[in-house]
Amino acid sequence: MLFMLIVKASKNSEGGNLPNLELNEAMTKYNEELVQAGVRVMAKGLHPSSNGIRLSFPEPGGKPVVTDGPFTESKELIAGFILIDVKSREEAIEWAMRMPDPQGYGEGQIELRQVF
Repeated sequence: MLFMLIVKASKNSEGGNLPNLELNEAMTKYNEELVQAGVRVMAKGLHPSSNGIRLSFPEPGGKPVVTDGPFTESKELIAGFILIDVKSREEAIEWAMRMPDPQGYGEGQIELRQVF
């Protein structure tokens, strides 16, 4: 079963602030554990939304509207993700619970979603 651990953006990640050394080491260790367990498929961080482009479709069948970032509502943005392949929803939750606060500063939030 594929699950995506979606790391939500924060003011710090949107500001382009990289994690401190301690958090960076903790995330590296966590990713190594995922690899050693054979469950990590992919893990990537994303640039801030100031480098992003959003396409919206306001009219059915119409042309998309292109909007350059940044996008103001950071709690709705994604800073990165980890894709894992596990045996159950419970195992996915266990792995998500082991992730260090991905943003530090008490701002971290992870959303866990199963992939079709």
